[in-house]
Amino acid sequence: MPRQAKPLTDTEIRALKPKSDRYRIADGGGLLLEVMPTGNKVWRYRYTLGGKQYPALTIGPYPAIDLKSARRQRDEWAVLVANGKSPADTVRATKVAATVEGFAEYWFAEQVSNQSEGYRLTMRRALTKDVFPLIGARKLTDITPADVLLICDKIKARSAPSMALATRNALRRMYDFAIARQVAQFNPASAVVARFIATQKSRERVLALSEIGTVMRCVYQSDIRRALKLCLHLLFITLARKSELIEARWDEFDLDGREWNIPAERMKKDKPHRVYLSEQAVSMLEELKTLAGSSAYVFPSVRGYDDRPISKSTLNQTVRGLDMAVQHFVLHDFRRTASTHLHEMGYSTDAIEKALAHETKGIRGVYNRAEYAEQRKNILGAWASLVEAQLSGSNIVTFRGLAA
Repeated sequence: MPRQAKPLTDTEIRALKPKSDRYRIADGGGLLLEVMPTGNKVWRYRYTLGGKQYPALTIGPYPAIDLKSARRQRDEWAVLVANGKSPADTVRATKVAATVEGFAEYWFAEQVSNQSEGYRLTMRRALTKDVFPLIGARKLTDITPADVLLICDKIKARSAPSMALATRNALRRMYDFAIARQVAQFNPASAVVARFIATQKSRERVLALSEIGTVMRCVYQSDIRRALKLCLHLLFITLARKSELIEARWDEFDLDGREWNIPAERMKKDKPHRVYLSEQAVSMLEELKTLAGSSAYVFPSVRGYDDRPISKSTLNQTVRGLDMAVQHFVLHDFRRTASTHLHEMGYSTDAIEKALAHETKGIRGVYNRAEYAEQRKNILGAWASLVEAQLSGSNIVTFRGLAA
């Protein structure tokens, strides 16, 4: 007989610490507690029906759902399984008639709870302060674009247009998730165009982790040229400026040594700059070497001129042509986004600024001549891995080995 799991206690649950990867602790009878790297804990139920093991069903977050309530839900679903019925089907049917607030909590636990603290706080504030009071008790499928617009207008009335836009985006993502789970057929927030709510200033724009995944999946899913897909990805993970990358020549690269040495005449501050290439960057550049043929440029013009790179407007035109759900950002926001998240990851400001080829101003800049080589290698490797991780779980082929 299989060994029975020892039942959990509240004391044991509270003592569970997060690890670098999510992990599960069994309570018995198929009930599991999943601990996220962020420290959030979520109840799930795993079951077998007809000899087939099904994906674990989410019960909800702990401690909002306590141990006793989680076991009660497990027991109810176990009765269904014993009678040959799928709990997933019951959950799906229940969700169709669920309230906005009920489904929002489910979405938050599944999609938001493992994101950055800042993103979680913004989403939670949008829901509890503005969404739930107006439409929380209504059925998920009854909400219209007019309801979404009313919420946004009320937020804008208190002089918070950026929060109005964030709230609209939260609803759009929640309904995208509902549609994917087949509990809704229409996204009322998508019908409310973002630019009619607020225009987010580019100089303040930072992509959330989920938006990084959205942008990169959109790039790889599009029908643009393979070289441009890799160019946009490299622009994001090398922290280079657009002109520095599109005008790059092969003689600047040492792929074996994993270095890219940009000469002073191509840099904004007329000083040479070294980019330490991550594993992902080297892999992409090796493919680009084949695509470039005999050209001296990494991104040669496709107009029959091997002796010149693509134009400076090519990437901007490419991004504008993508049907992207992420609003109000430009390519330069990639660098601000990287800096913001790398600081949140705890890396040194001086090393980050050096990786971005920024000059430190004032007396600090006069005396600090350190290059932070090892830290910059770690920074660019960690950043490339984080960006790649946002693509995980999708069936979109990115840069590794297979044609896109």
